[in-house]
Amino acid sequence: MPAEPDRKNAPVFVLVNLIVKDASVYRQYEKGFFPKLKEFGGSFVTYDDAPEHLEGTSPRAGRIIIFTFPTEEHFRRWWADPEYQALSDHRRNGCEQVFITLVHGLPPRPTA
Repeated sequence: MPAEPDRKNAPVFVLVNLIVKDASVYRQYEKGFFPKLKEFGGSFVTYDDAPEHLEGTSPRAGRIIIFTFPTEEHFRRWWADPEYQALSDHRRNGCEQVFITLVHGLPPRPTA
């Protein structure tokens, strides 16, 4: 039986779909987002305001954002940070949030 993957040390990706309703309020979130992301070891990957839906049930229109952390622990510390949660009020107040999803990446491969 194969060993369980080492999710503890695997990178995680955060997928976000939101619809900006009040750009000035959301900009307050964006200004603080990047320094907080970096503080906890996260990296911004990309965003798209006009993603192309190819198959299946379409997520709502809006902004798709992808960022990553080296491990789930990094993500959990960032998410639980009181300063980040206070900052997130701007996101919550300026946007309709469709989803925020945590996806585990592939765990590190054992070296021979």
